Amino acid sequence: MTVAQPIYRIENLAHRYNGDPVVAVDRLDIEPASIMGLVGPNGSGKSTLLKLMAFIFRPTQGRILFDGKAALPFDESVRFQVTLLTQDPYLMKRTVFKNVAYGLRVRGGQEDWARPVHDALAMVGLDTDIFARRQYDELSGGEAQRVALAARLVLKPRVLLLDEPTASVDAASSELIRAASLRARSEWGTTLVIASHDREWLYDVCDEVIHLFKGTPTGTGRSNMVFGPWVPEENGLYTKPLGDGIRLTVSAPPHADATAFIDPAAIRILDSGAASTAENIAFVDGTVTRIASEKQSGHLFADVRAGSLRLVVRVDESRLAAMTLHRGWPVTLAYRPDSIRWL
Repeated sequence: MTVAQPIYRIENLAHRYNGDPVVAVDRLDIEPASIMGLVGPNGSGKSTLLKLMAFIFRPTQGRILFDGKAALPFDESVRFQVTLLTQDPYLMKRTVFKNVAYGLRVRGGQEDWARPVHDALAMVGLDTDIFARRQYDELSGGEAQRVALAARLVLKPRVLLLDEPTASVDAASSELIRAASLRARSEWGTTLVIASHDREWLYDVCDEVIHLFKGTPTGTGRSNMVFGPWVPEENGLYTKPLGDGIRLTVSAPPHADATAFIDPAAIRILDSGAASTAENIAFVDGTVTRIASEKQSGHLFADVRAGSLRLVVRVDESRLAAMTLHRGWPVTLAYRPDSIRWL
């Protein structure tokens, strides 16, 4: 039985700006026609990693294999197969039709681009009869982002890299951009790599979600990332005020501004006010805001708002039924402070 070759294999990758490290990935494989999500705080290296994967520039160290072969920036082997859509759309000073047809014109071949341009605009919900002759500066922000996506979809790329594609657009455009991206995967087998702060969307559609922190993958799946500063308490533990008199208690951090990772499976949901005096257990009160199933694992997760913080908790289906858990339900979360992982 033949095993499919990864469309990307990243090995010993490191990239620096002015000597400062921004990306460090030891090994990462991405399968053809898969959907991978990238999450992490601002400055975590998501955009830089996508640009490296788009072969826009060469990494400081290591290599990125595409279809098993090393590729350099703007190589013909990747030029029309990999395309990147950034958060801020760049359109050339010309009509919508010419913007979308530009990649086809550069690639060469057929000279009748009316049909592929029409199809690409239709995928993003834009009527060719209305938009084809519009100038680039006659578009709203959401329309401009959809035109930019159409200019990439028209090439039917093997890889579509999306960097916060819906962060600055209206709700209708956001939904159309999402649908068009997923359609590229279902119709052409396009591999999608999506960096987004919209974690719920990523967890709903991605085969795998990778967390980046300071340029380094720190895990996959759902997790809770809580930033310092941390306030020392008399009992040797530390807390973070969350507002409304709520505090999150943790073990001693390596430094006051350390980042805490809390595994959703390490947190239990109790009925509101059910906290006891059990030793080595911390409690925090909150309200359930969402219950969802993770596509990759099939596990159920509850989002719980505790003051200014949103925590994700893994819930057993049997306990979900027993607790009659639903949106707006007040709960108490219980966890061991020493189960926290620090970065």
